Amino acid sequence: MRVFSLRLRLVLVILPPLLLLSVLLGLWRLNAAERTSEELFDRSLLAAALAVSRDVAISGGDALLPSTRGFISDAGSGEIFYHVTGPGGIYVTGYAYPPRPETQTQTGEPAYFHADYRGEPMRVLRMAETHTIGNLTGETIVTVWQRVSDRRAFARELALRAAVLIAGLMLALALVIWFGVQIGLRPLDDLQEAIRKRSPDDLGRIRRPVPKEVAGIVSTLNRLFGQVKDSIDAHQAFISDAAHQLRNPASALLALAESLPGVKDPAERETRQRDLIHAARRSARLADQLLSLERLRYDTAGKQTVFDLNEIIDEACRTLAPVVLSRDIGFGFERALQALPVLGDPVLMGEALTNLVENALHHGGPGMTRITVSTALQDGQVLLTVQDDGIGIPPDQADTAFRRFSQLRNGEGTGLGLAIVEQVARRHGGTAGLLAVERGTVLRLVLPVHAAPGA
Repeated sequence: MRVFSLRLRLVLVILPPLLLLSVLLGLWRLNAAERTSEELFDRSLLAAALAVSRDVAISGGDALLPSTRGFISDAGSGEIFYHVTGPGGIYVTGYAYPPRPETQTQTGEPAYFHADYRGEPMRVLRMAETHTIGNLTGETIVTVWQRVSDRRAFARELALRAAVLIAGLMLALALVIWFGVQIGLRPLDDLQEAIRKRSPDDLGRIRRPVPKEVAGIVSTLNRLFGQVKDSIDAHQAFISDAAHQLRNPASALLALAESLPGVKDPAERETRQRDLIHAARRSARLADQLLSLERLRYDTAGKQTVFDLNEIIDEACRTLAPVVLSRDIGFGFERALQALPVLGDPVLMGEALTNLVENALHHGGPGMTRITVSTALQDGQVLLTVQDDGIGIPPDQADTAFRRFSQLRNGEGTGLGLAIVEQVARRHGGTAGLLAVERGTVLRLVLPVHAAPGA
C-alpha cells in the first residue's frame, strides 16, 4: 500500500474542501452577479424612461436633450432603445414598432417584461404618464428596451472577476499550505535528526522540546525506551546470574570426570560415578529451569487450553512419587472432589508443581517426614497447595524466596524453582505465595477458575 508524505496528506485533507467551497462560492457569485446585473439594468431602463418622458414633456415632443441621447446610446454598457406615443396613440419619437407585452399592463405603473425585437431577446420597460403635447392632453406611453445579451455579458464579467479573485486566493492558499506545512514540520525533522545521531546504546529519555501535537508520541517513545532498557538490564542480570550458577556445576562435573580415570578402587569408583551422574542431573535440571524461565518471560503467545487441574496435578504427582519416596519421605495428594477448570498451559502447570516439590525436598532438612499436595476450590478460585513438615523457609523471607538465585537466612540459595512458579502463576492470571505456619512450609498457587460460556 502506497504511503503518502505527511505534508501531502495535509494538503489533500485541506485543499479539496476549500476547492469545493470555492466552486460553491463561484456559483453563488454568478447567481448574485446575474441578480445584480438585472437590478442595475432595470434601474437604467427606468432612468432612461424618466429622462425620455421629461424631455418629451419639456420639448413638447420635438426632441431629446443631448445628455439624454448620450445616456440612451450607451447606458450600463448596453444600448437602450426607446419609443414614445402621445395622447391618442400618435407617434412622437423613437424607434418604430416597439416590443409589446403579451398581457395588458396596469396603467400608471412601470411594467417590466421580456419580448423579442428584430430576432433578439429584450428586456422591456413600458411606462404611461399624462402629458400635454401641443394642444392635446392625455396619456403618453414611453417604452424603453435593451438587449438581454448585454446584461448577461455584464453578469459574466462580474462573475469572471470573482472567479479570477477566488482562483488567485486558492493558489496563494495552496502555496501557503504546502510551504507552511513544511515549516511547521521542521521540529519533527530536527527530532528525527537527533534520534538518528544517537548510538544504539543510548536509551535515555528524549528531552528535546517538541510541539504539543507530537508530545504524546515522544512520551510514548520515552516510555518504550525505558521498557527496553529495563528489559535489557534484566536480561543481562539474568545472563550474569545464570553464568555464575552454571559455573559451579560445570566445575564439579569437570573435576569428577577428570578424577574418575585415576580411581582404581571399585567401591570408590562407583561412588565417584554416582556423584558424577548426580552432578550431571543437577546441571541438566538447572539448564532446563533456565530455559523454562526464559520461555515464561518472553514467550507470551504460548498455547492456551482449558484443562482440569486435578488431572494435571495427579499425573505430575505420579511422576514425582518415586523420587520423593526414595528419600524415605511420605508423599500424598489430596484431590478436590469437583473438577477444577483452568485456562492456560498444562505443561507449565506440571512444571510449577515439580519445582514446588523439589523446593520442599531441598529446604525441608533431614527432619522432614512428609510432603502433601492438595487442590481445592474456594470462593471461585482454584488453590494448589504444597505443604511439608521440614525446616522450611522463614516467613519473613517470603519475598526473597521468589527471587531467582537469592540467598536465604540459612545460607542456602533459592535457585530458580520458586521464580518459575511465580512466573507460571502470573501467566495463568494468578498469584503464588508463602503461608505462615508453625512448622514446615506451605506454598500456594491461587488461580482463577475458568467459567464456560453461559455458565
